[in-house]
Amino acid sequence: MSAQHACCHAEDGKARDPICGMSVDTTGAKHRSDYAGETFYFCCAGCKAKFDAEPARYAQNAPKTMAIHSSTHAMHKHEHHEPAIAIPGATYTCPMHPEVQQDHPGDCPKCGMALEPMMPSLDEDDTDEARAAWRRLWLLIMLTVPVFLLAMLPHAGVHVPHAWSGMAGWSEALLASVIVLWGGAPFFARGWRSLKPWQPNMYTLIALGTGVAWLYSAFAFLVPQMFPAGFRDMHGQVGVYFESAAVIVTLVTLGDFLEWRARRRTSAALKALLGLVPKTARRLSKGEEQDVPLDEVMAGDVLRIRPGEKVPVDGVVLSGHSQVDESMLTGESMPVTKDEGDPLTGGTVNQQGALTMRVVKVGASTVLSQIVAQVAQAQRSKAPLQRVADRVAAWFVPVVIAVAVLAFAGWALLGPEPRLAHALIAAVSVLIIACPCALGLATPISIMVASGRGAQQGLLFKDAAAIETMRYVDTLVLDKTGTLTEGKPSLKSIEVFDHYERKQLLALAASLEQASEHPLGKAIIGAAREEGVDIPAVVDPATIDFRAHVGGGVSGQVQGHRLAFGNASLMEQLGISLEADALAKAEDLRGEGATVMFLAIDGKVAGVFSVSDRIKQDTPQALLSLNAAGLRIVMLTGDHATTANAVARALAIDEVHAEVSPAGKAAVIEALRKQGQRVAMAGDGINDAPALAVADIGIAMGHGTDVAMETAQVTLVKGQLGGILRARALSKATVRNIRQNLFFAFIYNALGVPLAAGVLYPLFGITLSPMIAALAMSLSSVSVVGNALRLRGASVGWVSGA
Repeated sequence: MSAQHACCHAEDGKARDPICGMSVDTTGAKHRSDYAGETFYFCCAGCKAKFDAEPARYAQNAPKTMAIHSSTHAMHKHEHHEPAIAIPGATYTCPMHPEVQQDHPGDCPKCGMALEPMMPSLDEDDTDEARAAWRRLWLLIMLTVPVFLLAMLPHAGVHVPHAWSGMAGWSEALLASVIVLWGGAPFFARGWRSLKPWQPNMYTLIALGTGVAWLYSAFAFLVPQMFPAGFRDMHGQVGVYFESAAVIVTLVTLGDFLEWRARRRTSAALKALLGLVPKTARRLSKGEEQDVPLDEVMAGDVLRIRPGEKVPVDGVVLSGHSQVDESMLTGESMPVTKDEGDPLTGGTVNQQGALTMRVVKVGASTVLSQIVAQVAQAQRSKAPLQRVADRVAAWFVPVVIAVAVLAFAGWALLGPEPRLAHALIAAVSVLIIACPCALGLATPISIMVASGRGAQQGLLFKDAAAIETMRYVDTLVLDKTGTLTEGKPSLKSIEVFDHYERKQLLALAASLEQASEHPLGKAIIGAAREEGVDIPAVVDPATIDFRAHVGGGVSGQVQGHRLAFGNASLMEQLGISLEADALAKAEDLRGEGATVMFLAIDGKVAGVFSVSDRIKQDTPQALLSLNAAGLRIVMLTGDHATTANAVARALAIDEVHAEVSPAGKAAVIEALRKQGQRVAMAGDGINDAPALAVADIGIAMGHGTDVAMETAQVTLVKGQLGGILRARALSKATVRNIRQNLFFAFIYNALGVPLAAGVLYPLFGITLSPMIAALAMSLSSVSVVGNALRLRGASVGWVSGA
């Protein structure tokens, strides 16, 4: 059976979908396509549509996406070192060098490590790969044990009968050769590839060390008469080191296996998030209900969510009343009440009543997908601390090779007999014990684990630099609306001037605000709808000419009138005078903590609108904890000073900057930074974007605008200030973990390389065998990964502080 044919037709009547890799029963498959003389089967219409659009691409990838159905096939795959199974559409990158990216599995050209998918996939099934790697390791162990025993028994006083000595020698040589040439083939291949771009790495050292040990032993075993006296012991024999080469290969394979298994756990948080979304959705169409695959759901579809079911995609409630568990998104265990018009997020769980929803976002545009994408991006970015490791790694391997050469020369000139044999062992030990892999993994592995931990706590870091920088923050600048307050203001009152009517003013203001996404504008629209006011259509270009004034308000033309709706600064900007009675009324309303907006019609103020926004329930306690952590708290708002001061008094905030434009907010942040402060800015609106960009750390509220979240380095999914302390605590724990990893890697090499070179031999007669060096080298990488995994249980509770 050809590879392509095997991909499409399995012997047990099963086929592998070339798009998603799912198993499909060929006997009852509804979705199939013929291409290039082969029949391809699909799990759903969505996969078939993707294939039909680009059949050549997916047909070519089909053999790679085929599952391995037998253990024999799996073992054969690994014995010949074929590429890992590819995930269609995936991009593969190196855990240590995120700049290395390609569309298929392979090894990193810089460090030799196996590339991993940038985005985890639930379709990715590495069970067969894990089993094959485990079998390979055990086969190497079973071959290595007799080699080790044959070499060590004479040193333990067990003498092999003379008649059997020849057979024992050949057995040791042949078994060791199989181990080195078969088991070590991946190391030799990676070491060779590192020489082409001249970027020597860990596998360069391993290949050089084991290759020298095996070649020397092979020549010493086959043609001992070629070796001078410097290689012979007191009995005139030339020693062989087959056991060292064999044990090194097995131990390095063990270390790679343990490290690979530990690294797989770093994506567990993302896979757990991906697994929250159901595979199907119950779609309502023409009065009928039908369960359809999730990839067939489109924006605008109507879905039914029954009690106990997960919400499949993002949308809004059309009808029904229920409690929805959003803990996967916010970390809060209390369910949230959902009624008509409320948003629903894919992956959350409907607890009680039945809901119908209209789909708004699907696929990569959903909140959950964006969270996973952002966390994956942060995991693959480089932290500033990584620069230290990069600088060291650049010259590390050449220095190790130089030390190995010096060790050989020193032992050859000054060592005991057989001097050249001791020199060879010292050089091989130096090459094997050096481990740039541990050094390179020290930072990225901690960042990967911390990003996943943050996602579980509702903290999204844009990149590794944000995780590292967050711990330095000593000044926190807070926007008012949507940050300190709920961001869901409601219309409190309308003061009418001249001959206008209240509903007329409300309709005109709402007509402008339909094109705005500011919370204050939403309050106006909500009030108009509640009162049944007829709002002029915003979609008719002849009806409205809309313009947003960032930090000021909105203006436009509606039903033949020139309208302006916003704060006093907007009125001044447009040359509209404010009468004394309007100003007096506005000041009274601000004193009550309300935000005031003026509506001008044809250049004259026609009404004063007051909007109130409740302070978030968790804000007072969060501010107390932030103060206790030593943070300087500053309120920075575009609202009027009277309103801002009223809110500040209620929250015991001493430093307030009010009536500040978006550019002015950025200027205040710059001034604080020039004072030597490390500033974090938290906001949620378009007008906060400039300030978020210039702050050391921009923090966006998860319910805010897309512009704010794209500009910020940290997003608080729940939108609660307590998340700032969680982020700060996680940052401190992560940097502490990175420093521990770097210390482990540096101290390991600082002590291990001189020990392997034999610096203790003149004083204590201590040397380090290549086998012990290989064990230490393998454990160094595993220890770094294991230490980083401790971050998965790091305490980042915001009440306990940083």
